[in-house]
Amino acid sequence: MSLRLCTASRSVKLTLPPRASLAQARAFVASHQGWIEAQAARRLPQPLPFVPGALLPVAGEPLRLMPGSGRIARRDGDTLLVPGEGPLFAARTQRWLKAESLRLLDSETRSIAALIGREVKEVRVADPRSRWGSCAADGRIAYSWRLILAPDFVRRSVVAHEVAHLAEMNHSVRFWRLATQLLGEPHDKARNWLRANGPLLLSYGVADGGGLAERV
Repeated sequence: MSLRLCTASRSVKLTLPPRASLAQARAFVASHQGWIEAQAARRLPQPLPFVPGALLPVAGEPLRLMPGSGRIARRDGDTLLVPGEGPLFAARTQRWLKAESLRLLDSETRSIAALIGREVKEVRVADPRSRWGSCAADGRIAYSWRLILAPDFVRRSVVAHEVAHLAEMNHSVRFWRLATQLLGEPHDKARNWLRANGPLLLSYGVADGGGLAERV
């Protein structure tokens, strides 16, 4: 048996031999509880729930979450006014962030694609755990909505990367040359930032006290 901490999904993955029983699995996890807690404390960022007063880095600018009225969240300068309480406040905050992320990423993607004469069939956002963007052969591009919480240079790097795939569906020398040309600089800085801070982006919107999940 073996255990592995998955930072992206905030879970512990347990790998079992073919004939292991559920009782054995539970006993194994219980005997390694100390290791699990130590790894989580060292490697997982603290949850950053969407609650009144929270400060979010939205498209490179600080945005304060505050209670609002009505049925939808709306921006007022450097404040996002969000109606509702508890889970409803968090859900409406995330809905606004997703919509704003899609608006920004759609605009940037189509602008960069126009530089190389490529058509983008569709841009959408989701919440994947293992990648920040993807490009399909038919011209559909998908991103993590959480990119709106990353610095501008990181978001633009991911956009340039995916747009380059419209011309080169690979990671060849030609692909990287084009991706660098579209960004205007090497992608190393952005890749290093995501490698170091990816778990932090995934911690936004996690409820306070959100613990680890077990996966077998």
